[in-house]
Amino acid sequence: MQEAGQSTIGNTSITAGSPWVFFGVTFAITWGCWLSAIILGVSFDTAFGAVLLLIGLVGPGAAGIGFTYLVYDSGGRSDFWNRIKQIRRIGLRWFLVILLIPVVVTIVAAIADSLLGGPGAVWGEGIQDLNVNPLAILPALFFATLPPILEELGWRGYALDRLQLDWSAVAASLLLGVVWAVWHLPLFFIEGSFQREVVGFATPGFWLFMIGIVALSVVFTWVYNHTSRSILGIILLHGWVNFVSETVEVADPFYYPTWVLLAVLVVMIWGAKTLTNVDEVPRPPLTPRS
Repeated sequence: MQEAGQSTIGNTSITAGSPWVFFGVTFAITWGCWLSAIILGVSFDTAFGAVLLLIGLVGPGAAGIGFTYLVYDSGGRSDFWNRIKQIRRIGLRWFLVILLIPVVVTIVAAIADSLLGGPGAVWGEGIQDLNVNPLAILPALFFATLPPILEELGWRGYALDRLQLDWSAVAASLLLGVVWAVWHLPLFFIEGSFQREVVGFATPGFWLFMIGIVALSVVFTWVYNHTSRSILGIILLHGWVNFVSETVEVADPFYYPTWVLLAVLVVMIWGAKTLTNVDEVPRPPLTPRS
């Protein structure tokens, strides 16, 4: 029985639900906007640049919703929205895990930095300037809300499920992590972006950033598979990671390797196949669309 959006040419099955097709559409939307900003020399600090930034950010989420409606029947579509709405999927224990992970990572990285003579953790610019300018906190609030929502509707909301149909949880996480990291590449060439202004292209910070995203992908899958595939849980985790990193800063050579260490520990303790203590990962409904 074929899935919706699947056709056969000779002996070759072409499936519209393939994660690779999803990645292609996502990159077309996002890179189409962000490469336009590069070609036109537009800064994200301008009104037009902000529009291009936002439309680019919509890419994963828009593709995730679109492919959900293309591939799944009414049961699959309901499952998608339930994973956003149902708080009970997360549970108290995993809600606490979500809250603690970024804080513990930051503390461990700060301690390591301090032991080697560094400053440890320092308040981010938004917190330092809060008394003078209450609006200084807005960038941190932006990165903690809109990007996680727009991204996770696609990355974990759609793509991770599809990858885990054919790959182990770790392999799916690493593949998605690499794609997720590469998706950010244009930002390193656009004025007004954090990636260009603070990190820089092909710098040590660039490689730490890219590796850190792959490590985050493993940790996100670990939480996702333990919370009945909760998209809401991953949006909360993604947003909280962004907020903590924006408000409490730790040197990149300690911060990102700590995420790598956490990812390694997760794999060692829970196993590469599912990143859980069960043999099978939670699966999406795969009945064809009527």
